[in-house]
Amino acid sequence: MKITKTVIRGMVNHAKKDVPLEACGYLGAKEGIITKIYALTNMDKSNEHFSFEPKEQFLAVKDARAQGLEICAVYHSHPDSPARPSQEDIKLAYDPNMSYFIISLTGGNKEVRAFSIKSGVVVEVILEVIDDKGV
Repeated sequence: MKITKTVIRGMVNHAKKDVPLEACGYLGAKEGIITKIYALTNMDKSNEHFSFEPKEQFLAVKDARAQGLEICAVYHSHPDSPARPSQEDIKLAYDPNMSYFIISLTGGNKEVRAFSIKSGVVVEVILEVIDDKGV
């Protein structure tokens, strides 16, 4: 899966800004390359789970459609745990067509990983981080 450096930076910055809470949002892609981040508000205000603010979620989907982007991924942060899906993350991964990105800030590190989750089966997705030029 291809993703721009700017989107990776945006997710990490959002995660750092929202500490100690989980940050969350959508990612938009065009022609198989993730080029847009939609940083959303975590309505749960929790460091262990998240839910999107509905109005922001609607506006993100509307904007993506207007720009010809596909909402292809959900991202969220793990402020105090590794970048791997929790049991709750797996249980709540309803859309098998989505990728699920997790940003870990554990121990001051910044790790971004992506996963496919289908019927409870988790498979890591290999990320190819590309330069924004030429996208």
